[in-house]
Amino acid sequence: MKTSMLALAAVACLAGGSALAGETAIRIGVLNDQSGTYADFGGVTSVDAARMAVEDFGGTVLGKKIEILSADHQNKPDVGSSIARQWFDVEGVDAIADLTNSAVALAVQGLAQQRGKITLASGPFSTRLTNEACFPTGFHWAFDTYAASVGTAKAVVDSGGTDWFLLVSDYAFGIQMAADLTKTVVANGGRVLGEVKHPLNTLDFASFLLQAQASKAPIIGLANGGSDTVNSVKQAVEFGLVDGGQKLVGLAVVISDIHALGLAKAKGLIATTAYYWDRDDESRAWAKRFFERNKRMPGMIQASVYSSVLHYLNAVKAAGTDDGKQVAAKMRETPVNDFFTKNGKVREDGRMMHEMYLVEVKSPGESKAPWDYYKILKTIPAEQVTLPLADSKCPLVRK
Repeated sequence: MKTSMLALAAVACLAGGSALAGETAIRIGVLNDQSGTYADFGGVTSVDAARMAVEDFGGTVLGKKIEILSADHQNKPDVGSSIARQWFDVEGVDAIADLTNSAVALAVQGLAQQRGKITLASGPFSTRLTNEACFPTGFHWAFDTYAASVGTAKAVVDSGGTDWFLLVSDYAFGIQMAADLTKTVVANGGRVLGEVKHPLNTLDFASFLLQAQASKAPIIGLANGGSDTVNSVKQAVEFGLVDGGQKLVGLAVVISDIHALGLAKAKGLIATTAYYWDRDDESRAWAKRFFERNKRMPGMIQASVYSSVLHYLNAVKAAGTDDGKQVAAKMRETPVNDFFTKNGKVREDGRMMHEMYLVEVKSPGESKAPWDYYKILKTIPAEQVTLPLADSKCPLVRK
């Protein structure tokens, strides 16, 4: 309770307004982890990406100033829910973006559904957000567990990596990721020889990695993210798993993870990403602006937050209202075209369909400059990395 009250106090100070503010401003809250496991995954740099979207849009819409709020949910669903409730009911917030951490995102999405408010999920990866838990004003932008399993796992199995052991973060995201990956591996002729769950934000992976090593599985799938991915890769290298011939496959890797690891430890890691800053001229131009402000290159979460916020604001302008349901309808009608993706499509279940990229981390000798970390092995069409509507459990989908 004390933690929740402190978080709410921080929000109130940051917002500096009242429920009446929503009548004179369009308010977007960026709610994510700013101090824990996922602080580099999205964190304060995602807040700045949202600000960049507002600046590029022009700062006002429908005669109202656009304001960005932010708060740290500390990876706790109760804290995230309390902040979201305060934002919606007191601060006049119209939309909440990022929402890194699937458990928090699912809790906040339930509150938004009750109020007809918009959620723009970038950081959480659970497919439940646009599947069983979908609702008319909920959107999922960057990446999900289906994309990771189909994009990364299928490519690895197709190249001969058929036997897997899974290291799984023990909450909604990791569990869903492991389930989707197992389904993909088995469907493509592979096997999952075992899995072990670890607590979120653990520092000691020794017992978990020893189980992975003992399995003798050639492929170790990391169904975790943020500092958990960084620490598990570091310790896997230290314990000799990589030198022993086992290959690490990251299922929720962002470029800040590679930066934290260094190429000497991360080289050869296979992953799927929704965005790479060095992909083309347009992505490089935006990344340069982001770097000048944040002194680091953006990952797919920061790029996705920008894209989702900008698309939301364009929809508010086109709809001529900030009413959540009308804005959501306009978001679905309008293609997404920016540096993040071209001709992206927002489906009826709220999933934004866009192509993704299978990448391999370069060795130190292959990298020509700081943040030159990825080789793009394959561009994956949107249809191949998005759950088919025929398999959807979303009640908004017409069967």
